[in-house]
Amino acid sequence: MLTLNLLPSTHVTLSKSHPNYFVCPNLGKLRTLSFTKPSIQNGHPFRCFANLDSQISHPRLNFSKILRHPSVFSSRNTTQILQAASGTPDGEIEGSKPKVNLKLALIFGLWYFQNIVFNIYNKKVLNIFPYPWFLASFQLFCGSIWMLILWASKLQPCPKINKSFIIALLGPALFHTIGHISACVSFSKVAVSFTHVIKSAEPVFSVVFSSLLGDTYPLTVWLSILPIVFGCSLAAVTEVSFNMGGLSGAMISNVGFVLRNIFSKRSLQNFKEVDGLNLYGWITIISLLYLFPVAVFVEGSQWVAGYHKALGTIGNPNTFYLWVLVSGIFYHLYNQSSYQALDDISPLTFSVGNTMKRVVVIVATVLVFRNPVRPLNALGSAIAIFGTFLYSQATAKKPKKEAVEKED
Repeated sequence: MLTLNLLPSTHVTLSKSHPNYFVCPNLGKLRTLSFTKPSIQNGHPFRCFANLDSQISHPRLNFSKILRHPSVFSSRNTTQILQAASGTPDGEIEGSKPKVNLKLALIFGLWYFQNIVFNIYNKKVLNIFPYPWFLASFQLFCGSIWMLILWASKLQPCPKINKSFIIALLGPALFHTIGHISACVSFSKVAVSFTHVIKSAEPVFSVVFSSLLGDTYPLTVWLSILPIVFGCSLAAVTEVSFNMGGLSGAMISNVGFVLRNIFSKRSLQNFKEVDGLNLYGWITIISLLYLFPVAVFVEGSQWVAGYHKALGTIGNPNTFYLWVLVSGIFYHLYNQSSYQALDDISPLTFSVGNTMKRVVVIVATVLVFRNPVRPLNALGSAIAIFGTFLYSQATAKKPKKEAVEKED
């Protein structure tokens, strides 16, 4: 350890030929980190900071926390110096954890709130205007307009796209369209809570389809999907609002979204420079082009009559317009928030948050629409959602092991 004592009698002079060096008796040339005009502290000239060429320099270090005496500078272990200079162990910034926790709470709170609002107003519209193909198309239209506004105003950087990128998106966008319209059909026929319970079985389809395409999963993952299957089956059998169309719609939605995720990973490997929000924006636009022509063909002839019937039911047309608009805007907003959440948190935290989101949405919609829930139905729902939590825990261990192996 080298100690440099700058006592009152010590003279430090600058070398004219080498302005980056100063000369100190008995020590020779030392490179200076900074040099300021000498000032008097406790009667001693002191403001000269010196460091050997072999020592590690660190920008903006707070040396007042290192020095214990105004006239003594000791070169310490690098880790200790950096810790002392930063003021916290391991160079952590004080107050960073509370800020991270607050940001995480805001992200989840916004995500949950937007999801609840969407599910409530989506179901309100479908109760008086049971045309899910129109409503699903309008929601994609709102999302497309929203993204175009963000890109035009430069609030969100517009990605550079080419023909190969659009071709790569055709598959994922098609499966996204299938998943979205199937979910809307399910919402129109059964209670929102029941649709979400069935949609919690998405990990089952993910494991099955991924395995068929060559992926392998440990036994813990396969065991974790058993309570999901059992819980969904129990909830379906005991559901008061059970409808085969609602059940099949939720199941097809699971298949669509799982295939969207699988094909996105396979076809978009060469476009990693496009962030999640921009990717979702382009998927939304292409999905609208897929869905709207089919929607016109399937139920377009019924829209005018259904519109007049809905106005007769609700009384005030402005209320109907507001409900439709809110469902469209909040559909895109909650998906946007989910992508932003995934950028800021780990996949495991996101999976757990997504599981809890279903719980919050189910409870909120049951309270709003006062859907009758049988004890066995509630038990089945709880088991299925708990199964999704186990699945997220089991799948989170696999990437960690792979990362350790790569490091080794």
